[in-house]
Amino acid sequence: MVVDQRQDEQRTDLLFKALGDATRRDILGRVGDAELSVSALARLYPVSFAAIQKHVALLERAGLVSKERRGREQIVHAETDALRRAHQALDQLESLWRGRVERIDEILAQPTTKER
Repeated sequence: MVVDQRQDEQRTDLLFKALGDATRRDILGRVGDAELSVSALARLYPVSFAAIQKHVALLERAGLVSKERRGREQIVHAETDALRRAHQALDQLESLWRGRVERIDEILAQPTTKER
């Protein structure tokens, strides 16, 4: 149980690390619209091919994309399940904080001893 929870936390950490970079978010947006090869992606950015390969590799480790070999090309596909995981993680945090804010509001709404 603890091991599974730790693995889930590590996957979530990697997911948000991957989403924390503007270039990786842009790559994810582009492959969400169309199939692109790693070399086609590399032509879209003012960085080296190797840098784009590293970005794609991190996105792949996070489960945000998958690659498929077609001849000499690596075709990158978006994976929507990972985005659902990110959405669920953010929903859980939002729920936690909304509950805390509501509790603070309740405490602040209680009359103080001077008001009684």
